[in-house]
Amino acid sequence: MLGRGRGRDTRLHGRRHRSADHVRRGRCARSPGSRARDVAVTDPRPSLPDGFVVRLHDRVEVGEFLVSGTQVVRISGLARDLLAGREIEVTSPLTARLAARLLDLDLADPVPGDDSSGSGAAEEGLAAVTVVVPVRDNHSGVDRLLRRLAGDVRCVVVDDASRDSAALSAVVTRHGAHLLRLDHNVGPAVARNVGRRQVRTPLVAFVDSDVDIAPADLQALVRHTADPGLAVVAPRVRSAGGRGRLGRYEASSGSLDLGSAAATVRPWSAVAYVPSACFVARVDALSDGFDPLLRAGEDVDLVWRLIGQGHRIRYAAEVEVRHDARTSLRAWVRRKAFYGTSAAQLAARHGDRVAPAVMSPVAAVAIAGVLWQRPWSLAVATACAGWTARDAFTSVPDLPVRQRRHLVTATAAALLRQTSGLALKHWSPVALLLCLGSARARRVVAALTVVDGLLAHRSARPDLGPVTFTALRRADDLAYGAGVWWGAMRAGSARCLVPRWLPTGGARR
Repeated sequence: MLGRGRGRDTRLHGRRHRSADHVRRGRCARSPGSRARDVAVTDPRPSLPDGFVVRLHDRVEVGEFLVSGTQVVRISGLARDLLAGREIEVTSPLTARLAARLLDLDLADPVPGDDSSGSGAAEEGLAAVTVVVPVRDNHSGVDRLLRRLAGDVRCVVVDDASRDSAALSAVVTRHGAHLLRLDHNVGPAVARNVGRRQVRTPLVAFVDSDVDIAPADLQALVRHTADPGLAVVAPRVRSAGGRGRLGRYEASSGSLDLGSAAATVRPWSAVAYVPSACFVARVDALSDGFDPLLRAGEDVDLVWRLIGQGHRIRYAAEVEVRHDARTSLRAWVRRKAFYGTSAAQLAARHGDRVAPAVMSPVAAVAIAGVLWQRPWSLAVATACAGWTARDAFTSVPDLPVRQRRHLVTATAAALLRQTSGLALKHWSPVALLLCLGSARARRVVAALTVVDGLLAHRSARPDLGPVTFTALRRADDLAYGAGVWWGAMRAGSARCLVPRWLPTGGARR
């Protein structure tokens, strides 16, 4: 029904075109010109229930193929007929498999019904969930959160050795929540695990004390658990902003904000993880929970382990919550660098899922040729572009010409994003050193800075001028990049800095 391949219709098979970025910002650079063999699908998860509805993304074109960005999926005539209205309601094992495959390929979104149309925890609503709040010292944030939630849902607050434990205890007691106090500061991963062990409901919501979420938002997340294969669902976490330029920048470009497009979470995709600042999870899916050895990146590690176990993870961008922004420049820079330090530890656990880019050797040669700025650079880049176009055309020979052109354009744009991400973010300390002694490097970095800043400004639409926005964006990336390099040096491994190389002629996975 769904397939990808060289002119074949293979039932429930697929080929992906994906790339990676580090995980603390939802930027994605699609894998340039990659191909893959058809991969048989086995799905150990429970089937989607009757009445479950999925809807194709607006960006998906329907024809003989489903085309979305650099992703091309062949569909059968039966699947095309079922997708004529761009929605599928599960009414049989056949439609359940098709709907699940569309979700897994991130070509469709679930359409949650009202509470009465759900099953299990989704039907129970807030009665099926317990909120766990790990906190150290932020009793004002806990007060705000419990005012919102304590009257509607059971809340467990884990005091991670606050300095003023009496003030926190008074807040928790006033709202009738349950308090657990830890004698030593153990970090958010362990604190969440301690709180989870007190949960007796099928669902747990991990909510940080600096997050503002309403019962209706929590209810909307719980509805997604009508999908029995779903382990975690997370909202869009937007910064509350604040006064000054830094607050306005964070309001449009916060590190935890993964964008406005809902998605199935997958490594090497636009949404590769969800932050544990706020998400709902099935208790029985969490097994060992968060890794107690990780103080940063523990959410990424958990999400990727769950995906590896066959669970589905959902980013429900239609549900928005707010978290408090750091308005002190020093604290802001330290937090960005702190996020970067997790890359080396994640690479040790998950390998090239943390790669800062995914590209073929041909793409790398094209990038090097352009950046070298020699008389032969244009010829090399043109030849590589021709190779990539040929690869895209021959991989799906019967793809319509218009969609082939779109595929090549999307691939070129992905290559530009990856180049920018490497130079300005992940490898930014090296780029800075090169700029000190090379006019050529300064020209390249300046050009990438201008292009990246203008494109990001147009996308984010911040309450800032493009110059100020670009300057803060560069500071953001420099701090993160410095954290990545510091973490790599501390771990004695540069694995998190090395791109994931695709074989020439395609990716096979």
